[in-house]
Amino acid sequence: MSVAYKSTGKSTGAFAPLRQPVFAVLWAATVLGNTGSFMRDVASSWLMTDLSGSPAAVAMVQAAATLPIFLLAIPAGVLTDILDRRKLLIFIQLLLASVSLALVVLSANGLMSVEWLIGLTFVGGIGAALMGPTWQAIVPELVQKPDVKNAIALNSLGINIARSIGPAAGGMLLASFGAALTYGADVATYGFVIAALLWWKRPKTEASDLKESFSGAFRAGMRYVKASRELHRVLMRAAIFFAFASSVWALLPLVAKTLLKGDAAFYGLLLGAVGAGAIGGALLLPRLRQRLNADGLMLMAAIVTALAMTVLAASPPKVVAVIILLFMGAAWIIALTTLNGTAQSVLPNWVRGRALAVYLTVFNGAMTAGSLGWGAVAQVTNVATTLLIAAAGLFLAGLIFHRFKLPVGEADLTPSVHWPEPVRLEAADHDRGPVLILIDYKIRREDRPAFLAALKELSFERLRDGAYSWGVSEDSDDAERITEWFMVESWAEHLRQHQRVSKADADLQAGVLRFHTGPNRPVVRHLLALS
Repeated sequence: MSVAYKSTGKSTGAFAPLRQPVFAVLWAATVLGNTGSFMRDVASSWLMTDLSGSPAAVAMVQAAATLPIFLLAIPAGVLTDILDRRKLLIFIQLLLASVSLALVVLSANGLMSVEWLIGLTFVGGIGAALMGPTWQAIVPELVQKPDVKNAIALNSLGINIARSIGPAAGGMLLASFGAALTYGADVATYGFVIAALLWWKRPKTEASDLKESFSGAFRAGMRYVKASRELHRVLMRAAIFFAFASSVWALLPLVAKTLLKGDAAFYGLLLGAVGAGAIGGALLLPRLRQRLNADGLMLMAAIVTALAMTVLAASPPKVVAVIILLFMGAAWIIALTTLNGTAQSVLPNWVRGRALAVYLTVFNGAMTAGSLGWGAVAQVTNVATTLLIAAAGLFLAGLIFHRFKLPVGEADLTPSVHWPEPVRLEAADHDRGPVLILIDYKIRREDRPAFLAALKELSFERLRDGAYSWGVSEDSDDAERITEWFMVESWAEHLRQHQRVSKADADLQAGVLRFHTGPNRPVVRHLLALS
């Protein structure tokens, strides 16, 4: 099977975003905060093996962490787009600090139980659900546009620097001083993150009478996702990859304890190896991008991850396990960064938080379902067999779904502001609707097939940017008169639609207008419902 190659383009440099002080400070703070989170996670995962040796119970910790993200990421994305992102992040950090503080108290007093551990892990997952789309959505605010993709890669690098340090440090603290001190170290890291957020003076956005409500923003975001064919391909590829790859994350505590006969410190070392491998993968990624396109990178990541899982299933020597997890960490970060960067590249800023939340929902839904499913398989078979089944599935899925190409994501999605403001003889209530927009074209018979094909492409733009229904009709008295129509839920939503149309969408519209043969531009009419 051949792997497509990708042409190189001008790059600002992998570390260029760190020259911008706000990004650099927040990046460093998040590395520290994530280090604490990984220390907490390794303590919780290993503590569960002491509270219950059941594979299903151990996998439940992973599921409890990811299930809230699956359930709440989309509402969190809506909040990201309509609230002050800086204040929202500060609230989330306080919530997560409270969770870790509760873990400290329970561990120190010998009150920890399976129920408490899973419950607090679930609350921590709620904080992660709120934080995920918000952190990702602020990236374009912190760096210039040419640096956005490198900033995304640096965020992934930062997470894996934390992954390489946090689990190893957490494992050593856990083995030497117990769970309470490990959780306490996590609490301390949140203070640094909150301080960095308070230092960041986020520019205030101008108040607008078109500000979206939660319900309206939710519906607009879901309409966009439903109509975005490019995002659909990213979501499908993410769901397939992470559903199979989740097996090794869910079962790694048992791999360390039963297959490799290690202790808590060794488990932390394994997670640290994954993080170290991810750092290497992130540093190697710019060179790989010069040779492989996004689809080639995803295929490579699937094959390497499947091979790593196969080796782990064979109960290799501990040194070999650490080495193989270095490669798996590199493959993991390559897949994660490729999918995340592709998703970011196909999203306009107005819906970024909501659409990224859908991506995170798919990611964490696949991780949650996979963790529960692979835990159940291990319960009735064994850990080694489960890893082999998952590895075979990931390998085959990587080959099969390589045919469904990821989008290139090079369109200019900045607002074009080329639609003229609709003229109203009298002011219309913003909540009034629905609104029917009619656009009359004059099209020669011989141009009709090409015109309708171009109009079909434009229809996805209408549906992404606010329309909930779209169609095209011909005049029974004049076969050359064709009317495009679409419906928007309110007058305010149509005004927002004017602000959302991108420069890439303007090019689509120009492709449609070149078929119009009338003496003037097509006539546009706005019909508002009377009741």
